[in-house]
Amino acid sequence: MPDGEAFKSCQWTFVEKTKLEERKDGKTDTRKNLTRSDPKYNITEMPFVHWSSKGGPVTLVDLQEQQLQNGLDYVQQLREANADRADQWGEIKTACPDSLATSLQNSWLVIECVPENLALKRKVIAELDDLAPLDTIIASNSSSYGIAEILDGLSLKNQSRVLSAHCSIEIMGHEKTDPTILAHLLESCKAHGFSPFHVKKSSIGYIYNRIWAAIKRETLLTLSEGVCTPEEIDSIFKDVLKTPKGPCEQMDVVGLDVVLDIENHYAESRDGLPTEPREYLERFIQNGELGVKSGKGFYKYEGLGFSREI
Repeated sequence: MPDGEAFKSCQWTFVEKTKLEERKDGKTDTRKNLTRSDPKYNITEMPFVHWSSKGGPVTLVDLQEQQLQNGLDYVQQLREANADRADQWGEIKTACPDSLATSLQNSWLVIECVPENLALKRKVIAELDDLAPLDTIIASNSSSYGIAEILDGLSLKNQSRVLSAHCSIEIMGHEKTDPTILAHLLESCKAHGFSPFHVKKSSIGYIYNRIWAAIKRETLLTLSEGVCTPEEIDSIFKDVLKTPKGPCEQMDVVGLDVVLDIENHYAESRDGLPTEPREYLERFIQNGELGVKSGKGFYKYEGLGFSREI
């Protein structure tokens, strides 16, 4: 069974086998036409909700009961904002790691969503490969570690069914991934309302995150130099590019500790990246200011809104 200490912050998402079918009542899935910036539904924050949009059940697994409850509460908020589709939602179930093997038996897809720690991700993938049926697809949701990097040094029963599926949008395999599994997952993502892209070569940060990493890095560098405030960066970004959130707001949602983990990985993999952005982030981390999840990051969070603390 999973090591309790190593799996302290782990989460798995299971999409059950029998619920991949199209709706039998013939109704159109209006979710397909929503974009990533739609204010009613942000799939980048909780993609497993999207996997339940066809009426099929999804299971969340975590050691921390509070994490599971927080997830369920947020699911309810998203569904209330999409009340017109209430009849289409599938059940979101929860489970603890002790029932991992049982939960896997009826799942066609499992996605690891653990922190950006390479050793932890390798341990989780190896555990899932050991327990999951041979035809269950195993995916990593890592933001920066490619699946080839995660699998390096691992001896698995079936490497061909393992791949990366960042937010179920960027799908990337490795040299031994079965092409038919890649094609199947891409089609399944589309059927559930995602807009997936095939990352054709191994890429640290996939496609979008490579571009996003440059934006984050320059944002942090600009702030560290005292050029402007987080509000000013977010305001000009939203004004020019018409995005719902600016870079500082988005980093607060992701978690500043996660942003730092990702930046550290990029720095280890690529020469010449400036140190100032990481040093700037470390000051927040040392003060326990992690963003939305801690109540304070670039902004101070109170209830559903936020305010900048002066």
